[in-house]
Amino acid sequence: MLYKVKLKNSDDDVLLDDKVYEYLTSDPYLVRVDFVNNLRKHSSGCAVFQKTWKKADGGYKTETIYLHKLVAEKFISHTKSNNKKLVGARNGNKLDCRVDNLIYRSRSVASRKRKTSSKVGYTGVYKENNRYRAVISIDRKSVHIGMFSTAEEAALAYNKKSRELYGDDGKINVIKPRKAKEEF
Repeated sequence: MLYKVKLKNSDDDVLLDDKVYEYLTSDPYLVRVDFVNNLRKHSSGCAVFQKTWKKADGGYKTETIYLHKLVAEKFISHTKSNNKKLVGARNGNKLDCRVDNLIYRSRSVASRKRKTSSKVGYTGVYKENNRYRAVISIDRKSVHIGMFSTAEEAALAYNKKSRELYGDDGKINVIKPRKAKEEF
């Protein structure tokens, strides 16, 4: 069964499967702090529980628990290894915290899966004059794939090379449909 939990500071929902929801609503500590009803959307796009407690000495302590990390530690920690320590979402949705969607990744794979910062909108695609250059990183070196007439052609070339080099761990651009030019 799929559960959708509304976030306190956003119109978004967190997706949970039944065993995760059961754990979050039955663990004594998580029930005591009302974990499920105090989830917020973090600036990173993840769901997070954050609460500040007053200490006996008059100071304050802030507790931060990232939902995807909590779920991964509870349900898939057996897949964690020395080089795969970072938790990611297989489908790219950081608010989809179902067990089957979470995976431990290496730092390099996590880096490849990050959202692009390219002005063109595609990873590995850069505009040069009136053409588009496709490049990919191999062993920390930028490698030229080719020059293309459109950003979409360059993105497709990047995708092909990424699959060839990295398989399922590679970044794949989602190609946006081109808008037809308006005719007057």
